[in-house]
Order: sequence, then C-alpha cells, then structure tokens
Amino acid sequence: MKHYNLENYIEKVYGYAVKHTYSREEADELAQEILFTAVRELPRLREDSRFEPWLWGIASNVTKSFRRSLGKQRAMYSYDSLEALPCEDAYIDEQEESYDFLRTKIAMLSAIYRDIIVLHYYDGLPTKTISERLNIPEGTVRWRLAEARRKLKKEYNGMNETALRPVKMRLDIYGSGNYNGKTIPFPSVYINDALSQNILYYCYEQPCSVEELAKLCGLPAYYIEERMGNLRLREAVIEPAKGRYQTDFIIYSDKHGIYCEKNAEKALMPIMDRLLKALSDIAKDASKLGFYQAEKSEADLFYLYGAMAFSYFDEHYCKLPWPQIEKRYDGFEWRYHGNTETGQHPRIGIGTQCCVNNDDRGSFSHKVYGISGVTFRQMMYDNYITACIDILCDGSARDIDSAAAAIQDGYIVKRADGSFFITIPFFAKEQKAEFDAIADKYLAPLMPEYSKIVDRFIAGYKKLFPKHLNDDADRACRNMFLGLYEAIIRYAQRTGAVQMPSPGCCCDVLIQSR
Repeated sequence: MKHYNLENYIEKVYGYAVKHTYSREEADELAQEILFTAVRELPRLREDSRFEPWLWGIASNVTKSFRRSLGKQRAMYSYDSLEALPCEDAYIDEQEESYDFLRTKIAMLSAIYRDIIVLHYYDGLPTKTISERLNIPEGTVRWRLAEARRKLKKEYNGMNETALRPVKMRLDIYGSGNYNGKTIPFPSVYINDALSQNILYYCYEQPCSVEELAKLCGLPAYYIEERMGNLRLREAVIEPAKGRYQTDFIIYSDKHGIYCEKNAEKALMPIMDRLLKALSDIAKDASKLGFYQAEKSEADLFYLYGAMAFSYFDEHYCKLPWPQIEKRYDGFEWRYHGNTETGQHPRIGIGTQCCVNNDDRGSFSHKVYGISGVTFRQMMYDNYITACIDILCDGSARDIDSAAAAIQDGYIVKRADGSFFITIPFFAKEQKAEFDAIADKYLAPLMPEYSKIVDRFIAGYKKLFPKHLNDDADRACRNMFLGLYEAIIRYAQRTGAVQMPSPGCCCDVLIQSR
C-alpha cells in the first residue's frame, strides 16, 4: 500500500485540535495524539481514496478519549455532522473557510506574536498602548507586529473586515454604590475590553456556547473561555443551560430609538399643548421662589423646572413596578446596561445621576438631568457638594482641596476678586417644598391621562427586551414615566414653543433634603 505523507495534514489536524480544546497546551497535546495514532494505524488502511474520512474518524475517536481522560465535562462540538470537519471543504462556505483558516493561523502563532495581533486588530490598540500593557519597548511591538503579519502573509489584510469583525459597545451601570470613578472604578470597567463586549453582544438575544462565540468573535475557543470566566465573576452573564451563556443585562440598540420615533410624540399629542402650558406656568411661579439661580437665564431654567417637576411626579404618582435590585458581588445594588446605538435614531429618556452628602448642616444632593440639547456633566462627589454648600452658606470652603478639585471640574468658579461662584442652582428644603406644590397645582390634573399614555407606550416598548431580562425591562419601562418629558421637550424645540438652551448649559441642581 502507498504510504501517505501526513505532513500535508499537520496544519489541518492542528486547526481541528484548536477548535475542540480550550487552551494552547490542550491543542498541542490533542494534535500530537491524533497524528501519533494515525501513524500507528496507517498500515491498516486498505483504500488510499478513503484516507481523509479515515483520518478524521481517528481524530473524532481520539478527541472523545482525550476528553474523557482529562475528566472535562465540556461540550467539545458545536455540530456532530461530518460537514463540520475540516476535510469537507466542498461543503464549507468559501468565506467561512477563510475565517477558519485565519483563526487557525493566529492560534498557531507563538504567544509573543498572537497577543500583539489580537490587541492591535481586535482591541484596536495602538503600538504605544500595547507597549505599555505588555511592558516591552514600542519598537519591539512594531517589529513583532510586522513579523506576525509576515507569518500570516496575505491573510492578515482582511482581518478588520473578516475574521475579527468587532462590534463597539458603551457599558455603564445604574443603581447605587460607593464609586468615585478614579481610585474606585465603576464595575463596568472590568468588562470593558473589546473581546468581552463582543461576547456580550453575540449572546444577548440567545444563549451561545463557547464554540459558537469563538466562531462569531473570530478567535480560538480558549480566548473566549478566558474572558467568559471573568464575565461570570463580574456577574455579566448567566448560564441558563449547561455550557450555554447569555448576557444578563439590557443592551440598547437602534430598534429602541426607532420605536420611540414612531410612538412617543404621537402618543403625547392629545395632551401636548396642555403639558406645555402647565410647564410654562410652573416656570413663571418657580422663578419667584427666591432660590439661588446661579445666574442662569429663564430659558435655561425652564429645562430644569420641567425635569424637577416630572421627577417629583415620578416619585409620587407613578405606579409602574420597579423591581428591587439585588446586591452584587461587591455588596452594592446596581445593574449593567450596554449601548450599541448609532445615533441615527435617538432613544428618548432622561439620564439622571444623583450623589448625596451628609454633614452638620443636613443632607444635600446633587442631581443631574440629561435632556435634549443640554450639556450633560457628571454628578459631583460628596466632598464637592460639601465644598459648594460651605461657599453658599459661609462664603468660603473648609476643605480647600475639595474646593480646588470642584473648581477644576467646573462646579465652582474663582473670580478675579478672589470670591467663589457656584455654577449650580440651589433649592433649600423649604423652597423645594414650595416648588413641589407649584408642580402639583399645574401638572397633577393631567397625571391620570398622562399615566394612561405611558402605559400604552410601554406595552410595546417592553416587547423589545429579551424575556429573561424581565426585571430590567420593568425598570426601563418605569423610567419612561420621566423619560417622555424628553419627547415633550423635543417637540417644543422643533416647533419653537421653547427657546433652545444656552451653549454649554447644564441641567443640574443642588437640593437640601434635611
């Protein structure tokens, strides 16, 4: 019998091993075992034309034995049919074949090349950043990147458009927790790398196995397995069935904005003019309360009055459910949310942030509202709030360092004469109570009708979320009670019913609650 040269199949065997293992070491061991068994059994092959089916049959049997010997309970196969085997080129889509080939090529590079390729093409990092992350000279990074390209030859040219095809997502959290964003980062930081984002994107609508995610993300399975471990640790995914994972938080996309475009303003039209009249009356009466206005114009304050009024009604009139957020791994109550929106179909909603301090003067909160056409700035930290209240009450801050930091971030301005100016309006406790009474006077009569409009709107909106995220969907729908104020403002801006805010205007306020 003619002796077959197995050398022609070494690369394919290694590619097969990469697909069915979870580490480079396992892939090396499995490939060697398959080739060793093939060499040993080769004399028993009677028909030369049956070589490839015979080889992949050996590969299948060796893999099963290999899996049992390691005691791993992993689903090694995405498919059981012969079409999934690398020898069946005639049944594999030509483009997918190139993806598989390139992924195999990347996996076969040594770690010094492979990691740089992934960081550069997948995470989109420049060579300087890669240099800092890997703690090697930038010149070495550039050389290794060029060498890796040479090794991949012509295949690397299509990386960005083919095998690595990353999606971009913005990640954040909502809820409560003691974070300052600097020394204590928000939890989303730990899952914000490009590969984790893509894993979360692809297993959002339906659960996926590691093998399916590897194919979708364009990287060997052991890269996915590594990131999946961190995503599970950070409580970003669930495992609804053994070996299948699903993203455990909402990811907003253009479909949410399209729904808002089609339905929000239309739903509000029966009472739109009455709502705008009520908001105008609230603004007239609120301007007479004598609160600290931070030298803002009446046009700019109009946006703040409306946000405060709808926030008040959200707290006191809204009957929509808000499921309790369970404590997370760090002991705080929060949830992730992601965003892949393109900006072509803006979703309505009022982004809100709030931070509270407690000192000998009482409790004060800094609330920030994100509204159409208004600049959004981050909430202050509690020590910034205290510095602002010190200045408002005494004319100077006790904590000089906190005041300096607040000046740097634009919450406080130091004038030429040495005096301090707070850039945020301030309502004392009594003034806030008077404002709530004004809001009640003009908006309360409209609330029953407004509530029915919100109910009809969210009946369709909730259908846009995966069923396993029912609690998150309820919270997103509850937010629409306040969020439809955004649709009112957009309509008023478009029709000229209200003035546009000043350039750089922020919609935020300091409120005394105790």
